[in-house]
Amino acid sequence: MALTAARALLRTRGRATRPRRTGRRHPLVATLMALPLAALLLLVFDGWNTVARQASSVGEMLGR
Repeated sequence: MALTAARALLRTRGRATRPRRTGRRHPLVATLMALPLAALLLLVFDGWNTVARQASSVGEMLGR
């Protein structure tokens, strides 16, 4: 196990690290991430009200 860190260090030395992206996610990406949860809520709780509430919460998080 002690050799694992040394190997990882050797592998990363040759690569240029990419800067992490900061900022907000595109609204379409956020919607696509929330849709599976909305479908699950529809199946589990069997109601459009729950799906509408979830979509409203996502819209509020996006600032819309």
